[in-house]
Amino acid sequence: MAKQLDYHTIRAIFERFHDAEAEPKGELEHVNVYTLVVAVALSAQATDAGVNKATRALFQIADTPQKMLDLGLEGLTEHIKTIGLFRQKAKNVIKLSQILVDQYNGEVPNSRAALQGLPGVGRKTANVVLNMWWGQPAQAVDTHIFRVGNRTGIAPGKSVDAVERAIEDHIPADFQLHAHHWLILHGRYHCKARKPLCRTCLIRDLCSFEDKTE
Repeated sequence: MAKQLDYHTIRAIFERFHDAEAEPKGELEHVNVYTLVVAVALSAQATDAGVNKATRALFQIADTPQKMLDLGLEGLTEHIKTIGLFRQKAKNVIKLSQILVDQYNGEVPNSRAALQGLPGVGRKTANVVLNMWWGQPAQAVDTHIFRVGNRTGIAPGKSVDAVERAIEDHIPADFQLHAHHWLILHGRYHCKARKPLCRTCLIRDLCSFEDKTE
């Protein structure tokens, strides 16, 4: 775990991220907030590309909680069977859809506590939805962000919660809204787990990673 970088270094890092891509976007495809919740829930231990491939046809016919219930467990399962843990995920999606219909009039709530009360929706999923749909500076820490935060020194921590707190505490406020996407995309395409692309890295000279690749 790298040493925590100072404020000025972190600001310089995010200024570079911003200059390279001012409005980073998540890669999970969705048509509304409900399908975003479903897509993020399905993405646990799966790739965004794999989820997108499975949900394109699904969201054309089931883009509301009621339509998902009408499709039913078997119909949903057939659509997402290429995704890891698809049977349990299908059950969760049906359950959360029923809760949304029964308790929220078919609408997705915009509070973290309410979102986390839905089956299959943990803190990370709730934070993604709050950030991507409602524009809240919520930090969803996945494996990429956990790695990048620790490897670079931007937000070191021994747990997901610790890294989330470090992001909130150390990344300048004006970069908080997009921090989650900048870090995820950097980890996915540059600061890779096994072979980080340090030679072409945008923040190579600012990063604390000692074992930089040539």
